This record gives sequence, C-alpha cells and structure tokens, in this order.
Amino acid sequence: MKVSQLFTKTTKTLPADEVSKNAQLLIQAGYVYKVMAGVYAYTPLGLKVVENIKQIVREEMNAIGGQELIMSSLQKRSTWEETGRWDDEVVDIWFKSKLKDGTDVGFGWSHEEAIIEMMKQYISSYKDLPVYVYQFQTKLRNELRAKSGIMRGREFIMKDMYSMSLDAEQHDTFYDGCIDAYKRVYDRLGIGKDTYVTFASGGAFTQFSHEFQTVCDAGEDIIYLHREKNLAVNEEVLDDDNLAKLGIKREELEQVKSAEVGNIFNFGIQKSQDTKFEFTNETGERQNVYLGSYGIGITRVMGVIVEKFADERGLVWPKEVAPAIVYLARLGNAPEVVAAADELYKELTEKNVTVLYDDRDVRPGEKFADADLIGIPYRVVISDKTVQAGTLEVKARTAESAEHISSTELMQRLGA
Repeated sequence: MKVSQLFTKTTKTLPADEVSKNAQLLIQAGYVYKVMAGVYAYTPLGLKVVENIKQIVREEMNAIGGQELIMSSLQKRSTWEETGRWDDEVVDIWFKSKLKDGTDVGFGWSHEEAIIEMMKQYISSYKDLPVYVYQFQTKLRNELRAKSGIMRGREFIMKDMYSMSLDAEQHDTFYDGCIDAYKRVYDRLGIGKDTYVTFASGGAFTQFSHEFQTVCDAGEDIIYLHREKNLAVNEEVLDDDNLAKLGIKREELEQVKSAEVGNIFNFGIQKSQDTKFEFTNETGERQNVYLGSYGIGITRVMGVIVEKFADERGLVWPKEVAPAIVYLARLGNAPEVVAAADELYKELTEKNVTVLYDDRDVRPGEKFADADLIGIPYRVVISDKTVQAGTLEVKARTAESAEHISSTELMQRLGA
C-alpha cells in the first residue's frame, strides 16, 4: 500500500458525536467511517486489521477440527419459534421485517437454531458425528444503546462456532479444547495476559456460560479476578453458591472493569430436545445430539486492542494484527532518496513484509505524526542523511528514540 493511493485521510479533529476512545482514534486514523450510532464501515486499513484477526481465529478453529461455512443473515420465524427465542420478551434485540408476501423474517443476531435446522439434513447416524462448524458473519442486534464504539455495535462481525457431539464425554472434551484454543487466540492477539475465563450467566442462551473477559477500563462489565487460579466471576453471578462450586472465597477476589471478547455455551441436549435434533446410535436407538456454541467478537476485539494499547500519539497495533509491519516514510523527492525508498519497498514486499509506503510530498512532521496515529509497529525513514550514511532510521512505535541500522539488520529484526 502507498499512502498517496489511500482514499482515506488522517485528521486531528475529534468526531463530535463519538465518546469512545477506540472509535475516535479509528476514525481519526482512517480505519473506520461512522454510518450511525453503533454502525461502522471499515476502510482498507480497517479491513486489513479485521482480516488479520479473523485469520488468527480461523487457524485456531481449524486446528481443533472446525469447518468453515457461512449461513444466511435472513432467518425464518419458524426456525426460532421451536425454542421460544422468536419472542421479543425472550430476545429483545431482534431486527425483524416482512417479505413482500407477508412472511415474517428476522436478521441473524445468532445462529444456533439456524445451524440445527441445517445440520438435521446431514446428521442422521452416529457415524456422522462429531461435527464442528464455524463462520465469520455480520450480526445485527437492536441494542438499546451503542456508546462504546466498535466494542458494542448494532452491526458487528462475529466468529460463531457450533459443536455437535455423540455424548457428554465427547462434547466436554471438545468444549475444554475450545477453551484452550481461545486462550491461544488471545495470546496471539496480544491480550492473553489480561484475558480471563469468566464464570457468567448464559442470558438468552443457557443458564450458565463461560465468558472471556479482558481487563479494560473502557469495558462495560465488572468481574472479580482470582489471579492465582487465572479465572474470574462475573458480577451478575457472584454469590456464595457459585463461589463454592469454583472452590474460591470472596476475599480472594479482585474487582476490575472488563470487556467481553468471547463466550462459550454448553447446551448439552436441551436445545436438541427442543428442536428434535436426533441421530441413530450404534444400537439403533434414537438419541439427542449434544450441542455447544462458541463466539468471538472480531470487531469488538479490535476495539479492545485499541483501548488497551493506544497512547497519547495514537494507535498501537500488535504485530500480528497491524495492517502493515513497516511504515516507510520517504523524506524529500531527491532522485537518490526516491530510488532508495522504492528499492526498500520492493525488497520488503518480496520478502512478505507488509509495508505502508508514505510517498507523499508533505513535511516530515506530518508523516511522523501520521505514522504514530496509524500505529504500525515500525517506522523506517529514508532521507538524504540516511542515503549518505548508508543506513536506515528505524523506530519501533513504542520506543522513545530511533536507531540507525543497516538494511540487513532491519531484515533480521523483522525476521525477513
């Protein structure tokens, strides 16, 4: 990518109607465009971050046997009436409409019932199980308020996985494996050390669930941490009975604010009983499928990363999710400077190092400010001075000062 070819522009002006830090910075840096409260469009820079997060999640879901698909956003009323979740008293965040022929439809806020209806067509025997499927899809939820930027949207991207197992043992093994996979995801995203498996209410999904909560001042939840056991309890289920089940005491817990970045639900056979989702076992008897549901908010995680790492100068992206690894700033238009910058851009690209090349004819200070605001891990400067010295000026985004190193040293540092 070259900055001169991006249609987006950075701005120093804070969006007047945006109170969340994550949305303010993402708008200022040209990653998102605000359509309305809780609804954002993602520009090329923003999309690269989203896709990088998705790829990390995809790799970890594939590693535990997940098969990727994509469901429809339009949902039939009858699909959800079997479990009572079409009722607005049960699920109060539906967006609903009607087809031209008067048929009621909803816009997918989740897909448990829909995936069951689909998988009934493919699962009839014990030989067909287990099956684990997942998707990345835009969810639509009619939230009462949306003041946390991309951390709580009315339209957002989610990874949702659904497991179908033969029995409780097979289900529990996968469920525990998914917890471990989620931990790997958050480690790779750079937020693992502050993300806790949290005992919580299942809400409209089931009686209880496990959440993955990241300690974050901008979060909307209160959790109680047990740092030694690396787990937490959501405020909504903090009572003596639940603490006893977890083998912890109230005085051992630390209260913090947090943001939910994932959740998993153990349905057992409850939902398959409601929907008559059955298979024939080895003895010829009909048996209910064991079900689980596993979500990660892709765009919400992006917002949490912004809130966790941004500083007074702008965004700070971990390497694995950044839209590029190197911000290449060319200072001046002297032929030898242009040639050196173009050559480094080519070399980095050929070695699969992603680069945002600032080839604009603007003041150095403007380029440096934009490099900080956009938040790419390394800024590399090529100027008259560096060309004459035969070095590069390299500064990590969070470093206090720059270094002057050779291109060979740069490649070694970048692992290229």
